[in-house]
Amino acid sequence: MISQQPHSRVLPYNHKRRSLVEGVGAREGYELIRILIVDDHLAMRVGLTSILGAQHELEVIGAAASGDEALAMLERRMTDILLLDLRMQHMDGIGLLEEVVRRRYPLRAIVFTSYETDEDVYRAVSAGAHGYLLKESSEQELVDAIVAVHSGKSYLPPHIASRLTDRMHRSSLSMRELEVLEMMAKGLTNKQIAGALGISDHTVRSHVANITEKLNVADRTEAVTIAIKLGVLQLR
Repeated sequence: MISQQPHSRVLPYNHKRRSLVEGVGAREGYELIRILIVDDHLAMRVGLTSILGAQHELEVIGAAASGDEALAMLERRMTDILLLDLRMQHMDGIGLLEEVVRRRYPLRAIVFTSYETDEDVYRAVSAGAHGYLLKESSEQELVDAIVAVHSGKSYLPPHIASRLTDRMHRSSLSMRELEVLEMMAKGLTNKQIAGALGISDHTVRSHVANITEKLNVADRTEAVTIAIKLGVLQLR
């Protein structure tokens, strides 16, 4: 499990060389892996900075509290690995991944999170994540994941890979079906859903039937339960 250790100084990025400055034990000319941490919890940012900064092959070039802050840092600092949480305020991890892909930053990303539903894993990988690791992972596994992803590989622990496989075998709900599902979760009847969305009762019944089929469940109550469990539906 990643512990929250005392703060370690984040070294400034040196554009002329990739080795650590001010002598931290790295070999002369050793090519470091430059990491940007993104997590909205200060204790996690401090702990990760301390843990990763102590590794001779790694360099923490910054720690951002939000997706917006991370993007601002990426404009100024060359980054090899983006280590990001999934659920954050303002811009979440998925939004950040999508923006990184859109801007074509030459980096690779690892999601480091407490969430592991099928939908979380699927959305992260679909958005551009090359690795997915839980915060309960050991420090060594985190370092191993960073080195593997930096080398061009993907890093998904077996249980995470299994969740991704399960999700890929399941059809995605349409935006309208998700709207209907959210209203089902609030306890609305088909008639009430039809009125709220401006569609007919028959159309709502069709959406409900599609939802239960895609989620492989028997009724609307089970559909809501399973959707929450899988991460398809997130209650606010």
